[in-house]
Amino acid sequence: MIRVDMDWEGPFKLDELNRVDNNLKDYGIYQIYGFHPVYGSNVLMYIGLAARQTFCQRIKQEGWEANKDYKNIEVYVGRLCGETPSDEEWETLIARVEKLLIFSHTPASNQSNIGSVPFEDLKDLHIINWGSHRSLASEVTGLRWCVDVELKHFLWT
Repeated sequence: MIRVDMDWEGPFKLDELNRVDNNLKDYGIYQIYGFHPVYGSNVLMYIGLAARQTFCQRIKQEGWEANKDYKNIEVYVGRLCGETPSDEEWETLIARVEKLLIFSHTPASNQSNIGSVPFEDLKDLHIINWGSHRSLASEVTGLRWCVDVELKHFLWT
């Protein structure tokens, strides 16, 4: 098992994102909460990845201003905590974390990514969420989400 500790901070409004970035290498995973026409207000809408650009730069590219509830959108940012791996290892690991969090929480606006989960790459991942992780589970393990899905698929076919 590969243990990954994520330290979450938030909430931030979209117009407060400049204060999120502590330096030019402030990267990680982020969550977006707001209005969805089917699920209502204040729901987990999106989990995304900021790599090679800061949280502020990445989130501003996504056009959340078009959401009718723009002023109420909240952003939570998550950073790896503990020993920092090399840049290459970090990018591989954080991409895996994003995929498992999306698959296990099915945010309303990430639906296109749900069907392309690389189960083999994620089943040894164990994520522990610390701090203000909002509606994310405190712990998410690929052993539960990926191996179980593979087993069910095997049993149903």
